[in-house]
Parts: sequence; C-alpha cells; structure tokens
Amino acid sequence: MNHCWSQDGFEVNTDPARLDLGVMHDFLRSAYWSVGIPRETIERAVAGSMNFGLYGPGGQIGYARVVSDRATFAWMCDVFVLEAYRGRGLGRWLISCVMAHPELQGLRRWMLATADAHGLYRPFGFEIPAEPERLMARRKSDTEPPSKLRPVS
Repeated sequence: MNHCWSQDGFEVNTDPARLDLGVMHDFLRSAYWSVGIPRETIERAVAGSMNFGLYGPGGQIGYARVVSDRATFAWMCDVFVLEAYRGRGLGRWLISCVMAHPELQGLRRWMLATADAHGLYRPFGFEIPAEPERLMARRKSDTEPPSKLRPVS
C-alpha cells in the first residue's frame, strides 16, 4: 500500500513507480556517500527498499530510502533534497513522513550514517551511539573479488 503526505504544494509519496531514477542517479552519483554509483545499483536498491519520493510542482525534488524488516530495525539512507529546494524545511518534513509511516512504528532500532546532517536528524531522536564499540561495518573495496561460494540448489 502506498502512502502520501501533502503540504504547501509539495508531496511525499511511497509509490516506487513515481520515482524519477534520472533525478536520483544525477544526485546520488555525485553525493559523498555514493560517488559514481551506477544507475543499475540504484534500481536494485529501490526494488529492495521502502521509498519516499519528495515531489514539487515540476517533479521529484528529493528522496529517502529505508531498509527494514518492519518489525525491529530500520536503516535510513540516500536522503536528499535538491539544492534549489533547500532551506524550506522540506528535509525535516521528509524525515517526519518517513518516521510516521505506519509500517515503521514500534521499531527497536533505527540507524543511519551522515557526515554533515546531524542537526537534521537529532530532533528525531538520532544520536551518536552510546556504545560505538558494539557496532561494526564492512566496506567492500572496488578491487575485492566477488565470492566464489555458490548455493547448491
């Protein structure tokens, strides 16, 4: 089921069919967290995520993506508002819509990564982890070969 929120001529909609992958790829391929990302990778990410498109009168102007089991955990990522639309509170509103989604209520843990938007996320309860030593991450380098392990069936 798709959800929609409207405010002052703008809309947040969860229908993945409305997403403008061209706008998304143009932004994400130069964003610090996804430099050079192929469009095909964005397409796969969209297919496996909950998507929140932010739309203005001329089309898509922002985006947020959530990866979640919809029971205990959610990872929010790829959040952006095009530069021409920043400074209007649209990023805060987009995050509010994500956090209000009925299928994301009651989760025990939300996570995200940001280099420069801590002030955007703090009002929603995001903070530096109290025990960062309990968190681990794995980053795949571009030179790492793919796994040779294949399923039997």
